[in-house]
Amino acid sequence: MKLQNTAKLIEQELKTVLSEDILQGEIVRPDHLMQAMRHGSLNGGKRLRPFLVLETAKSFNGSSVAALKVATALECIHCYSLVHDDLPAMDDDALRRGQPTVHIAFDEATAILAGDGLLTYAFDVLSADTTPLSAEKKIKLISSLTRASGLGGMVGGQALDLAAEKTAPDEAGILTLQQMKTGALIRYACEAGAKIGDADNFEHETMSNFGRIIGQAFQLADDLLDVTSDAKTMGKNTGKDADRGKATLVALHGADWARAKLVELAEEAKTLLHGMNRDTKILEETANFVIFRDR
Repeated sequence: MKLQNTAKLIEQELKTVLSEDILQGEIVRPDHLMQAMRHGSLNGGKRLRPFLVLETAKSFNGSSVAALKVATALECIHCYSLVHDDLPAMDDDALRRGQPTVHIAFDEATAILAGDGLLTYAFDVLSADTTPLSAEKKIKLISSLTRASGLGGMVGGQALDLAAEKTAPDEAGILTLQQMKTGALIRYACEAGAKIGDADNFEHETMSNFGRIIGQAFQLADDLLDVTSDAKTMGKNTGKDADRGKATLVALHGADWARAKLVELAEEAKTLLHGMNRDTKILEETANFVIFRDR
């Protein structure tokens, strides 16, 4: 499966950039910190976000080398968010992708620093001379990523999610926090692939909307699996949303509604792609995987 091949490719690229032997104007890379960063990023996973960058860029004739660098930077951001989300002060999880979370395998302080390291290193990868893009494109990609991952995106979404444990939001509130916490980076992945390639304004907008739909569907599928699957299958603890009183669309409307909504989102995503004169077959298959996955 192409997703598995991409996962291996990203894993190898992460191993390369997260090596103690690579110094780029740095004094030293502390071994203990690098071990924690690798533990938090080289532990498997679907690598969906980098896959979307690579496949979208391919659809728009973008450089595969540039796409790989951008995809790796994005995965660093995603992995940092997981390391911090798992902390006792946040979601307090001991298991991630079937392995002990970073603060369990190391300690809380090291986990915080590992997340910080992955976050900042993402922008090093994006701006590096080895990322073959024009300065103008790099600035656009960096600017977009700061917004997708920051206070109006993923970080802000996490803040809303924590607040939702005390004051349950309505449906509009749930959609907003999910679009920020989960959807923002997925949407960025699709937008970044279009920026790397030769997409026109209409295609940029289409891929942004496609990313929005895929982000919504990914979170809805995740919430559904949280109540229908188990920790062994998922590689992380399940049932924790209900235990913590978190508001989700599944809790609000039920599992049957969620399944029907996922089918609706799948059709909406495919309709968008069909509106472009591009080879989007793999992206359509990705939409199906995201929406109808079992883990």
